[in-house]
Amino acid sequence: MAQTPKSICVGERPPARRTDYKAPDDMKLDPNRSYVATIETVKGTIKADLFPKLAPKHVNSFAFLACQGYFDGLNFHRYEPGFVIQGGDPNGNGSGGPGYRLQAEFNSTPHTAGILSMARTNDPNSAGSQFFIMLGTAPHLDNQYTVFGKVFEGMDVVNQIRAGDRMTRVTVAER
Repeated sequence: MAQTPKSICVGERPPARRTDYKAPDDMKLDPNRSYVATIETVKGTIKADLFPKLAPKHVNSFAFLACQGYFDGLNFHRYEPGFVIQGGDPNGNGSGGPGYRLQAEFNSTPHTAGILSMARTNDPNSAGSQFFIMLGTAPHLDNQYTVFGKVFEGMDVVNQIRAGDRMTRVTVAER
């Protein structure tokens, strides 16, 4: 029988979204355990395995922000047919973040359909809260952006998302 995922979050979610974090809390996620992100949207639910062995700082940051309710109510602000959907920006236009930047954790995982990867500026060490989900294959992104997960359920939902569609709730749980 499959186990029910156990939330990694402790305590209540803050009443308001912050954008002045200095760094994500050290949640001490175990890279030898499995974690799943659930992204509830207006179009349905997306579930993704997270990759703490490949990108521990990025998985920790994503989990930290999810536990804070940071993503809840944000829109996917970018849709590029056959390429990506992108969200996680509190400003809703690709310019915002949580107040901190992450060091790159590039890895050899190819950018294929369903991959979760962190958005960044021209500075490789500038990822924060914005992430994208691949709609197709983009080898030019490989080893240039931090891959931190992959959708295992809800690719039909991913393919329906358009700019302006809202994430209603994002959670992370241990399997």
